[in-house]
Amino acid sequence: MGKGPGLYTDIGKKARDLLYRDYQTDHKFTITTYSPTGVVITSTGSKKGDLFLGDVNTQLKNKNITTDFKVDTNSNVFTTITVDEAAPGLKIISSFRVPDQRSGKVELQYLHDHAGISTSVGLTANPIVNFSGVVGTNALALGTDVSFDTKSGAFTKYNAGLSFTNSDLIASLTLNDKGDSLSASYYHHVNPLSNTAVGAEVNHSFSSNVNTITVGTQHQLDPLTTVKARVNNFGRANALIQHEWRPKSLITLSGEVDVKAVDKSAKFGLALALKP
Repeated sequence: MGKGPGLYTDIGKKARDLLYRDYQTDHKFTITTYSPTGVVITSTGSKKGDLFLGDVNTQLKNKNITTDFKVDTNSNVFTTITVDEAAPGLKIISSFRVPDQRSGKVELQYLHDHAGISTSVGLTANPIVNFSGVVGTNALALGTDVSFDTKSGAFTKYNAGLSFTNSDLIASLTLNDKGDSLSASYYHHVNPLSNTAVGAEVNHSFSSNVNTITVGTQHQLDPLTTVKARVNNFGRANALIQHEWRPKSLITLSGEVDVKAVDKSAKFGLALALKP
């Protein structure tokens, strides 16, 4: 377990990664190259139906400063500058997108043994201000996440979360969507040797009175191959197999089927990530 409660985004992250990470029904290709001077270039292409999307990200590092430039197929340019350890426990992140003049944002993240704080403000005349904070320890943490629009004078987001962690189990409870939905998640690391884990998430919407239940598991067949599966109460089942065919290079095959609509064709996805 890490030291301190972490940030608000860490609440329930293990369960979310187990249940949703790496699943897809599209085709994605990623290649990363490294120059002798330390420049990292990552090119990504994805095919969603008849639509092809791509982007190129260039990362430069100088001591504790990391600069990312990303250009996508819509001619948008994303720039992110990250300063690690600007002060003990403090990270500064500034980002903006061209040609969107209202996209500029500065974020401060601070990690302490008993607190984790992240606050951001838009670089506009009437910015949106976001604040999230977590207090506690690496075993028990309580946090909140709120956004305020200074132009309208209204809160656009207010969430709250609670997390409990021990050596092999993580449980969390979050109130989202301005109090309209309640989510509970559970992650259990069953066998460290085979990286076997199980997880579940239950979401209740108060406005629609609909419950969504998702359960999943993962297991490592060998040191290079991992399988995952999940299913929800609406009958949608997913499975994937991921193989590291060379160091840091992964190929992932995934599929999805609706067991309540067997007349529909199953969906398949392929992701290939290459690193030298």
